[in-house]
Amino acid sequence: MNLNEAKMLKALQALDGKLSRPVKLIVGGGGAIILTHLFPLATADIDAVPGAGTTPEELDPLVKAVAQELSLAPDWLNPYYATFTHVLPSDYSNRLVEVVHHKNLQVLALSKDDLLIMKCFARRMKDRVHARALVQAGANINRVESHIEALIGRQIPGAPEALDFLDEILEMSGG
Repeated sequence: MNLNEAKMLKALQALDGKLSRPVKLIVGGGGAIILTHLFPLATADIDAVPGAGTTPEELDPLVKAVAQELSLAPDWLNPYYATFTHVLPSDYSNRLVEVVHHKNLQVLALSKDDLLIMKCFARRMKDRVHARALVQAGANINRVESHIEALIGRQIPGAPEALDFLDEILEMSGG
């Protein structure tokens, strides 16, 4: 079942109701694109990593309980994008955008620039659509390109391919 903005917000509200203490989530991927940057897309899940003091393992039973209540996939909220967080600029937290702030749950999302960097590294077919949408919505191409070039200089695996992906997206977008 694909999640649109309304379903995501309902699921996050339900998760808030199950929390006994404050938890911060940092959302990336399609979920961030939909929730923060208001693109009319749908995605299979919300990619999120918990902030300091909480682990994905602690949240998992609560996520599964929400899934059962709302007829969602058991991994509707998951930390899968964490595999790409090492490519984010060190100051990415300065650009986080608040999505929701409930009683115990605060949800922050990556900026357009930082999402575009991650999409360039993921390079899946669906990432092309998301990347183009981010470019058209005004992601700072110079910042993204400079950062990926710096990662190439540091010999980060996948960085040359990420830059090629960005070039393809810019070509497709007429940039």
